[in-house]
Amino acid sequence: MLPASLWHPPPVRGGPPSPRGDRLGLCCQSLSDHAVGTDPPAGRTGHRQRLSTEEATRWADSFDVLLSHKYGLAAFRAFLKTEFSEENLEFWLACEDFKKTRSAAKLAAKAQRIFEEFIDVQAPREVNIDFQTRELTRRNVQEPSLSCFDQAQGKVHSLMEKDSYPRFLRSKIYTDLLSQTQRRLS
Repeated sequence: MLPASLWHPPPVRGGPPSPRGDRLGLCCQSLSDHAVGTDPPAGRTGHRQRLSTEEATRWADSFDVLLSHKYGLAAFRAFLKTEFSEENLEFWLACEDFKKTRSAAKLAAKAQRIFEEFIDVQAPREVNIDFQTRELTRRNVQEPSLSCFDQAQGKVHSLMEKDSYPRFLRSKIYTDLLSQTQRRLS
């Protein structure tokens, strides 16, 4: 399910309900049919910006372009949920957040939480990394630094880029999203 901040209820329209009431339809609908909020310019309350075809098309340029766009990230997350592999993205995002930690006291607690949630054997959202990377990360977490997850994060990024990202670009979620943004132009 998309975060509440990205999902907007469908507009009321005449006629029967859309046959696309599934999660894929909601994702595409919420990201392209509906205006997605941005801060309105001064004096223009209620103004919302829509996802453009150009922005959505740019996501195919590179995996990092997709990850850097908040609506691309939301669409990719929805896709990963359909594949039951969203833990990879959630781990990558947790690492990005971890790197912004400025408090030494919080650093150790955050590192332990990320390790227990994603890295440890039998973790509730265990990511697929090799034994050597897991053990290196285990040692790094004993004396945490902002880079203690770098190798594991890199492996997960590479896995998503080589495996999940190409499937996302061929997915119904992405192709429907592009079609919907293009239809708005015509």
